[in-house]
Amino acid sequence: MILIAVDDLLFSSKIRAAAKQAGVAILFARTPADIIQQARVAKPSLAIFDLTSEKIDSIGTIRALKADAELGGIRTLGFVSHVRADVVAAAREAGVDEVVARSAFAARLVEILQHG
Repeated sequence: MILIAVDDLLFSSKIRAAAKQAGVAILFARTPADIIQQARVAKPSLAIFDLTSEKIDSIGTIRALKADAELGGIRTLGFVSHVRADVVAAAREAGVDEVVARSAFAARLVEILQHG
């Protein structure tokens, strides 16, 4: 199970299609509280974040996941425009395990989901 913290409808559709192609179970959560709750229930192997989503507060949510004894081991991956060095730095400071450029994320989506 992979938890998807993305509120962009275009990327949500792409992720759904890629997950179907890869045969991978995914679960969407679109608010910080829902992400934490779903992480507790589903125990995902990976949580994917759109690092620029204001609604999700990805940086704060990643920080909360990593600080939680029960959830801290969940692997996290964030994607962001390659020009947003400030967001990349904040995500790394929050404890994200991997950051990829938005274009690379889209290009490698099936592979990322298969190895989640």
